[in-house]
Amino acid sequence: MMYNYLKVGWRKLFRNKIFSLINILGLSLGLAACWIILLFVNDELSYDRNFTQADRIYRVVSHGKWDGGSFDITGTPGPLANVIKDEFPGVKEATRFDIEGGGIITIGNQQTKVNEIFLADKNFFNLFDYNFLAGNPATALANPQSIVLTEDLAVQLFGSVETAVNKTLYFNKSEPSLVTAVIQNVPQNTHFSFRAIRSFSKDFNPDWNQLYLYTYVLLKDQSYLPQLQKKLPYIVKKYIHGRDLDFDYKIELQPITDIHLHSNLSYELGNNSNIKYVYIFSIVGALVLLIAIVNYINITTAQASIRMREIAVRKVIGSSTLNLTKQFLVETSLIIFCAALLSILLASTFLPWLNQMIGKQLDLWHFGIGKTLLFVLPFIVFLVFTTGIYPALVLAGIKTIPSLKNQIGTHGFQHLLRKSLVVFQFVIAVLLIVSTMVIFLQLNFMTTKNLGFDKNQVMVFHLDNESTRNKGDELRNSLLEDSHITEVAFASNPIGKNDIGVGTFNVENNGKIDPNFTLANPLKIDPNFIPAMHIQLVKGRNFDSTMPTDSASVIINAAFAKKQGWTNAIGKRIEFGRDTTGKSILKSVIGVVGDFHIYSLQHKIEPLILELPANKMEMDNIYIRMKSTNVDHTISHIKKVYSKYVPDYPLEYTFLDKTFEQQYNSEIKQGQILLIFALLSIVIACLGLFGVITFAIQLRIKEIGIRKTLGATLSNLVYLLCSDMVKLVGIALLIALPLGWLLMNQWLQEFAYRISVSWWILVGAGIIALVIAILTLCTRAIAAAKANPVDSLKVE
Repeated sequence: MMYNYLKVGWRKLFRNKIFSLINILGLSLGLAACWIILLFVNDELSYDRNFTQADRIYRVVSHGKWDGGSFDITGTPGPLANVIKDEFPGVKEATRFDIEGGGIITIGNQQTKVNEIFLADKNFFNLFDYNFLAGNPATALANPQSIVLTEDLAVQLFGSVETAVNKTLYFNKSEPSLVTAVIQNVPQNTHFSFRAIRSFSKDFNPDWNQLYLYTYVLLKDQSYLPQLQKKLPYIVKKYIHGRDLDFDYKIELQPITDIHLHSNLSYELGNNSNIKYVYIFSIVGALVLLIAIVNYINITTAQASIRMREIAVRKVIGSSTLNLTKQFLVETSLIIFCAALLSILLASTFLPWLNQMIGKQLDLWHFGIGKTLLFVLPFIVFLVFTTGIYPALVLAGIKTIPSLKNQIGTHGFQHLLRKSLVVFQFVIAVLLIVSTMVIFLQLNFMTTKNLGFDKNQVMVFHLDNESTRNKGDELRNSLLEDSHITEVAFASNPIGKNDIGVGTFNVENNGKIDPNFTLANPLKIDPNFIPAMHIQLVKGRNFDSTMPTDSASVIINAAFAKKQGWTNAIGKRIEFGRDTTGKSILKSVIGVVGDFHIYSLQHKIEPLILELPANKMEMDNIYIRMKSTNVDHTISHIKKVYSKYVPDYPLEYTFLDKTFEQQYNSEIKQGQILLIFALLSIVIACLGLFGVITFAIQLRIKEIGIRKTLGATLSNLVYLLCSDMVKLVGIALLIALPLGWLLMNQWLQEFAYRISVSWWILVGAGIIALVIAILTLCTRAIAAAKANPVDSLKVE
């Protein structure tokens, strides 16, 4: 019996080629999209779960709040790790690390710049278990001046893993480190990545006032967590508030497996994602598959009018409703089986391209072929029943006598359902179009918005060589010998990387220094920085290198003055802590600059303090403004000058506009993914429209022939065939556009600076969807309307 079902099913598949192709293509696109999104979601949820003790590892983070300021950062005080372990027996291990461990590595005459190096406690590998290719994890960082390399760095520096072990390398030519072990490369799905780990120096002893170390704790058992959380306020009160710090300080424990999707603090170790996007893409994947299922249901139920006599004859010769249902489910199984095979081909073809676009390493058979098939096969069975059961029951339930007379009846519910499903398809498609348009407009806004300075044609690089920093004026003059270089300035940090930091200051209020802290971003610059960056000076003056008193002066931004309520900030004093004798370090405001962005536009402009450096060692970042002509020649000149002053270190530079754009990589990737699925949903929805109107035309072939014989024009016939479907798309627009406006306004709230969802965006999305739908309908309708009416009138 099953053989007969399969044989009939194959015949139907090849007899109705156009509809079989529409069903198979639509379902395969939906399955491929769902499969790829499943891999993406699994990758996002897998972060940091490769550590065997991940369920007991927690990161300690800091929160501070006071009148007029607050901070939420990943950094913690240096002594905190040991205190937590000593104070609470439920903590098995507590470790710290610092990301400031990179530099120039020297091996003989070979020099290599490596930045992704951590400094860590000796028990680092007791919490984080990596696969050691050589060396012992228990002793790898036991001694000062030890270093553990990742496999790719070991091969880069020494040629092989075996050669690297027990070799000595030097940082900045003077700091020796012994290679004690080599580990496999850090997996991509972790919230921090490094190329090497160095041990802290023997005299490393940070105090409680420095919140820059990353602290992690390992619990003996998960059950100790509530007790530790209750203990944390006591630790803060005893060790931090007891040191006369005048602000409310709290520490929080973050499960390591939650960091990638649930944490967005200052100084994160990587570009974390957001659980919202996991939900969004999961829903999008399900909706794309649902649109494909809707297509199948629509087209198959529409076939009822064509298969009436076939079904009636089957019933007359003895087929039961159950047998007919089985037959139609087998037909559905064949279509879904073919769609599944095609989806594998589509997914494997597009996945490498998608990986390159989003910067991931998704593997189609990530779970293994066996496990994947164990999941896919039951899913296909589920899909067969969910997709095929309603069409099967509809077809099997056709009345015998009316069907033999070719009388299908009204079937009002089926028509209503079919129209509702078409509306549903286009609601989803239009929502995705609106979302894509808003995301790309927001990205364009962020990359083109005036940042308060001119970011174009500015090269930035770091001076690793400390001796060269003392020759800053000579280096600047040498660079300016090229007429295409217009300005050269020095600063303590590169802006646009979201890592300048925050400081606490006391400001003058009513002639006295207010004891309450205020929060501001500190940036040290030379007198050339403000003119070189084309920053507007709105009050006062710039720094002057000929005025020694400027070392006790600062320039603030307008946001700082506004926060303090200063109508005239010139002359106001700011306290920078105290010196070794306990005397206040006061500096006076000599100028106010217009607000400019030192961070990306996800961040609001905060109060900023600009000051001259205490010494030239702090001026380690160079900003070079150049003309837009002969850029290659200018870069060659810069490299030549750099090699003269820094012969031992390679030049690694970036352009400031690119630095800012890199901060939006996450949004760009999400926008690109959403664009792909928006296009995919439109394609699948249009396949459905094409199939439905094709059936509608088949039912009305004789009517079309008669109307054409009686003088109906091409436009009359196209309107007749398309008007109902266009109305359904119009209803979908009325539902989708207001919903899209609400959803995208909610998404935009995550940005400190954002566009508004204007009416023209919604109208544009609606026009795009409507035009695509009309073109799809008209393509088929025009072909039918142009057919020879003689042939149409012969159709039985």
